[in-house]
Amino acid sequence: MAILTKKKILEKIKQKQINFEPALDKHQISPNSIDLRAGWNFYIPHTWKYTAKGRVAVTADYTDYQNFEEYFKLIKLKPGQYFEILPQEFILISTLEKIILNSGNLSGLLLPRSSALRRGIQIETGMIDCGYNGQLTIPVVNNSHHIIKIYPGERLCQTQFFELTDDLSEKEAKMHGVQEAKYVGSTPYSLEAKTDSGDELDLLKSGKLDELKNNFSLDNRQ
Repeated sequence: MAILTKKKILEKIKQKQINFEPALDKHQISPNSIDLRAGWNFYIPHTWKYTAKGRVAVTADYTDYQNFEEYFKLIKLKPGQYFEILPQEFILISTLEKIILNSGNLSGLLLPRSSALRRGIQIETGMIDCGYNGQLTIPVVNNSHHIIKIYPGERLCQTQFFELTDDLSEKEAKMHGVQEAKYVGSTPYSLEAKTDSGDELDLLKSGKLDELKNNFSLDNRQ
């Protein structure tokens, strides 16, 4: 597995194997990565709600797929507006760019920019699977003692691209375990976490891990 240099990345873009919408600008090209810009949509954790019982805390249980509720509030900024992240606050930001990987042997990795880390912004890394098509989620924590101001369009993170050892078909690239990839086709309005397979979660919640392993053994794969 080899990391692509900017020369190779630009070649793949020209060949339409890697697409960005909107198109990249010259500020975003680095020696072996592409800087990505923050989009307009920011997600803030929804920590409480008002019910018949009163004001109650929101418990984020992603295994409760039958009663799944949204744990984040979406804020869409307008041109000229900014977003202030409080110290130790965790938020999600959509990338401005939509990434389209039109190749079965290309994958990517989302990484923070060093300039963002120096500001106290912690950005978690994440894989970009071959065949991915959609916006990316930037998970951000303010590790600073200060309030940090972020404007849409800032280059907060970067992505490196890799050539894989094998070329996967579109069907192979879409499968994650026993279900299709959850985040392919993500838009700035659908970046929140999605639940895993109900069959897996039911066994997991009941503590039947041996049964889970037996039912989904690799020896039983088709």
